[in-house]
Amino acid sequence: MKIDSVDFYYLSMPEVLDIGDGSQDALLVRIQAGDCVGWGECEAAPLVSIASLICPMSHSACKPVVASVVGQEINDVHDIRRIGNLVRANSLDLLQADHTLSGIDIALWDLLGRRLNEPTWKLLGYQSCFLKTPYASVLFGQDAAETLVKAKSIAAQGFRAAKFGWGPFGLSTIEADLDQLVAAREGLGEDGILLIDAGTVWNTDLEAARARLKMLKEVKATWLEEPFVSGALSQYHALSRESGDVGMAGGEGCHNFHMAKHMVDYAGLKYVQIDAGRIGGITIAKDVADYAAAKGVTYVNHTFTSNLALSASLQPFAGLESHTICEFPTELKSLARAMTKNHIVPDKNGLLHVPDAPGLGIDPDLEGIAPYLVDVEISVRGKTIYRTPSLR
Repeated sequence: MKIDSVDFYYLSMPEVLDIGDGSQDALLVRIQAGDCVGWGECEAAPLVSIASLICPMSHSACKPVVASVVGQEINDVHDIRRIGNLVRANSLDLLQADHTLSGIDIALWDLLGRRLNEPTWKLLGYQSCFLKTPYASVLFGQDAAETLVKAKSIAAQGFRAAKFGWGPFGLSTIEADLDQLVAAREGLGEDGILLIDAGTVWNTDLEAARARLKMLKEVKATWLEEPFVSGALSQYHALSRESGDVGMAGGEGCHNFHMAKHMVDYAGLKYVQIDAGRIGGITIAKDVADYAAAKGVTYVNHTFTSNLALSASLQPFAGLESHTICEFPTELKSLARAMTKNHIVPDKNGLLHVPDAPGLGIDPDLEGIAPYLVDVEISVRGKTIYRTPSLR
């Protein structure tokens, strides 16, 4: 069968705040091939990715992404990789292409899984999938008291692990950061798995990150995530040699396989965190998961949006038994919750099951989406080249 259409939908909260919360807007992808439909999601600024989907050709290596997708055959998993390679070749100089391709790739896996009546993880070659330990992923409170309340709430909900990130952490004094860490540990409990996300706050400042190592060790943090910008390999590696039991984690900023490979090979990571909605989709995320496993680095999903994106992020390492910890956003905006009819939730033992239904196993809620749909029209030389498609 051939791909008939690729539709992008810009969704947004009425007000988008200047906080590290990726659930405030979304770019939903629908792909149709005959009677089959698949859904995906890009982790990127929606309007920028829409532009890359439909922009006029600039030259032979800078073509609109849609030109490499519509009309292509989609009959088996090899076609998904072939289409991805075609996009990368034809849109080589379109730097948004991998972000845009990510949602398309995810939707293709969903479409093919639904057509073949198989879950995506099985199409990826796994014979079985394994339970994951979700960590509640939240922002630091504005002060230690607020962080303490959040941590206690997470523990009360039965989570074994929690990640606190962004907010004021790293932007003030070392003493203020210590107060935040102590509050997170106290609220989570002595046995809880505590993860810290610095959100690249120190850029490439090794000394600023080094100054926090002692306190991270004192609160028994399992990892320090993104102390530096993605690609700051020498700084990551230097800090990893001093961090002891506090593992270095990073990789969500990688938007192709080679960037992720370099992080695994040269950054001294114990955990590589990949966003399927950013790196080029499930296909490339699975490549990274395989590579990380071979190198003894733990693969972790990165996701902070809808349950559609959560399912996509779980597929690449669903069959890796020893790679158990996974990100589970718990402070989603109403948009992200309204996007899907069904949701992935921890079981009575606090563990997460990768969906076993065909495709991603998550169904979009078209009525729930409608209030958040942003009407967009893009015209070039008086001709409309994009208009928000109908959801029906």
